[in-house]
Amino acid sequence: MTMTETQAKPSIDVRTVPPRERHPRIFGILGALLPGGSMLITSDHDPRPLHFQLETNFPGQFGWDYLEEGPEVWRVEIARLEDASGCECCCGSDH
Repeated sequence: MTMTETQAKPSIDVRTVPPRERHPRIFGILGALLPGGSMLITSDHDPRPLHFQLETNFPGQFGWDYLEEGPEVWRVEIARLEDASGCECCCGSDH
């Protein structure tokens, strides 16, 4: 991966964001991602609650990949999956 590919992705360092604003900001960025796009999150803790919230509210729509797993810094890449948008199937999903 080249530096330009990394720089082209939206990123947020939640260590600099007040706790109550973190998830709304992250979901705002995720909502703007095109299918196949991704964002990077840097945190001072394992963002498992965010992962759970993402899977609960948007099942099957986003991928989650740890790039760094502590103990002081966690970095995660979240990708909007290509096949999750505009689903007109009869899979029974509520989307």
